[in-house]
Amino acid sequence: MYLRHELGKNGENIATEYLKSIGYSIVERNYIARQGEIDIVAKDKNELVFIEVKTRSSSQYGRPADAVNFIKQKHLISTIKYYLYSKHLENTYVRIDIIEVYLSKNKYTVNHIKQAI
Repeated sequence: MYLRHELGKNGENIATEYLKSIGYSIVERNYIARQGEIDIVAKDKNELVFIEVKTRSSSQYGRPADAVNFIKQKHLISTIKYYLYSKHLENTYVRIDIIEVYLSKNKYTVNHIKQAI
């Protein structure tokens, strides 16, 4: 596995544990469809939350959330629409969040941006 993929998987694992610690239940991870991928699908009270996780080991290339550009948002929204349709959840309250994970050595910081998109 490439280091970048390893970094991303570590970030997703950290994000999953963080979400559980604040009371979310994890519905699914790494949902893949033709339109794209959803990192984490979770339940927060009565909302289904679609979460894009971005992990960085430095701020050299800007904030992790900045990587969720217009094209990434378009693919994400299209994948979410397909997910809702395929699971018969069209009348469900949904939200899209971004979780930024900053990793350095054995330390990490999590920044949860609710209703990011």
